[in-house]
Formats: sequence, C-alpha cells, structure tokens
Amino acid sequence: MPTVTLISHSPAETELLGAEWGRAARQGQVLALNGDLGAGKTQWVRGLARGLGIPARVHSPTFTLVNEYGGGRLQLFHLDLYRLETPGQILSAGVEDYLTPEGVTVIEWAERAFGPASSPPGLITVRFEIISDTGRKIIYDNPGA
Repeated sequence: MPTVTLISHSPAETELLGAEWGRAARQGQVLALNGDLGAGKTQWVRGLARGLGIPARVHSPTFTLVNEYGGGRLQLFHLDLYRLETPGQILSAGVEDYLTPEGVTVIEWAERAFGPASSPPGLITVRFEIISDTGRKIIYDNPGA
C-alpha cells in the first residue's frame, strides 16, 4: 500500500484536503487521525464534512466523545478519544459501535484505542505533523492505490 504525503500551508488548505476526502468517502469507512494538539485534525474533519455535503458547523467532540452529523451524502460520526486514557475507558465508551458505521467514522486520538495488533480491518490511519506555524504534513496509506 503506497504512502501518500501532502503538505498543507494553511488551515484553509487543510480543510480543502479534508473536503476532497469527503467527496470520495464511501459508506463504512473508518479513519483514525493521529497527531499533536493543534496539528489540524479537527480542521481537516470540517473539510471532510463539507465534502460530504453536511451543512452543520463541525467542532471537536473532546468533551462529548462523539458528534454525529447528518444532512449530507453520508452520515459522519466524529469521535475524540483525547480524554480517555485506559482501554477500559475506551471500551466502556462504546467506540466499537462506530467501527462499522452507516456512514463515515473519524476517530481523533485513535492511537489510544488501537495499536498495530488491535486495529480493525480496513482502518485508514492519517497522521498530522506540525511543520510550521501554519504548515502541516498529512501522511496516510492509500488503500485504493
């Protein structure tokens, strides 16, 4: 599976990259987003929602765990595991319910739930790296290539 690396020079460009994913997204996709705080994960998800045609304002579900967005081509389930620290907390939060979605699931801080041996089949991991004040490196394995 070839690895793809993209460089975003601004938050608006990160959102545009997410919108491209949204336009190409398929039902049942699960995306694991990894990266430091402020690396652009939620900005990218805003674009993904826009690409899916979702009209709602997207924000990080850090304090609610899951935000569900409808009204677009596919439903979007946006999870944020930042506040969960143990496998027990993650299990009790019901994360597994979102691993076979009737839409698209995006999980921020997914590394807290999945290690290399525990990743669900078909999981697409997207890494975000801060390279400057506004620049981001976005790296993912392209399963369709």
